[in-house]
Amino acid sequence: MAGTRETMDTVVTDTFFLEKFADRTETVWTRSDASQIVEHHGAPTRAYGALYSNGPIHSMNIDRRARLPDDVAIDILYCGVCHSDIHMIRGEWGEQPFPMVPGHEFVGRVSAVGQAVTRFSPGDFAGVGCMVDSCKAGLEQYCTKGTTVTYASPDPRGPGRTYGGYAERIVVRERFVVKIPDGADLAFTPPLLCSGITTFSPMQHWRLGSGQRFAVIGLGGLGHTALKLAVHRGAKATVFTTSADKAKDAYAMGAKDVVVWQPAATDPIPLAEQMANRFNFLLSTIPLPFDVAPFLPRLRQDDIFVNVGAPGVIAGVSGGALWNQRRSIAGSCIGGMPETQEVVDYCSANAIRPQIELIRPDQIDESYLRVERKDVRYRFVIDLASDRIG
Repeated sequence: MAGTRETMDTVVTDTFFLEKFADRTETVWTRSDASQIVEHHGAPTRAYGALYSNGPIHSMNIDRRARLPDDVAIDILYCGVCHSDIHMIRGEWGEQPFPMVPGHEFVGRVSAVGQAVTRFSPGDFAGVGCMVDSCKAGLEQYCTKGTTVTYASPDPRGPGRTYGGYAERIVVRERFVVKIPDGADLAFTPPLLCSGITTFSPMQHWRLGSGQRFAVIGLGGLGHTALKLAVHRGAKATVFTTSADKAKDAYAMGAKDVVVWQPAATDPIPLAEQMANRFNFLLSTIPLPFDVAPFLPRLRQDDIFVNVGAPGVIAGVSGGALWNQRRSIAGSCIGGMPETQEVVDYCSANAIRPQIELIRPDQIDESYLRVERKDVRYRFVIDLASDRIG
């Protein structure tokens, strides 16, 4: 993949808004009979995870399930470190099952396929994102029965729970595997399967287009990807960040304005009145609860604040702030499989790359501490090939 191309004069065409994800019907899935298992038995796999809540990440062996006819087996090469991994390991999103192997954005090489697989062959490059099963076809993330996430979920296709991509190998149902385009830089691709789709999906749904005023709150793993995507769509982008030292990066990625936001201050947004009724689209990537009240008056009439970060209480939402100018507040969760394939293809075709720091498996604990200190530019990616055995 070539170097990043960020342009302010890109025209967004109607091809962004084709109704390609209209299948909202739920389908009944039943676990495959044991007779459907091909002659490929599950095997121990080297992985990196924690044995208990807030525990250190270290090497362990896990059992991957046997491959079914519609499964793809993948040798993992690169896996991103998402802030969600840290929240899960730390128990900050409630009690979790352990042992846990995190990782829900990874790419690798296909090593074997089941007899019913049609889109992949051994040797192909493939990626896996945040989910590995669902009751829906299209918009899989909104399965009302509960999507099977890539790790720490009960596994409907095997005994026990799912284990993620901090590992050497994995077996995944074909429908939840993304084709990696020829020429894509594999090390830069994993974040697109989480931060890329998480920010791309609401832009698609609410039709962010050329000339609109867009702002992202938070310039981290999600936020910097959102900024690059918005700029490439031709939006006039502003960044709200608590880290003044990120301003230079934001401008280099195409931001028109950078505002250093101070959540604990009496007046958290400098020059707030000058930004009243300014934005068409506010996207919050902050992973923890915060007071959104200062941001809502920045929205124009009939425009939207979308939360993709905090899973908890959204504080500071008043009826008056929404009545005034008929503003809306909404949430968006990752994206379905068609959209995930689309964002990977789109970023590859347009040379949009996340900024990453490549690390070894023995640096995962350190990377967690650095993410918590906001000391990463802007996504850690684990080079699992560097530690390959067997």
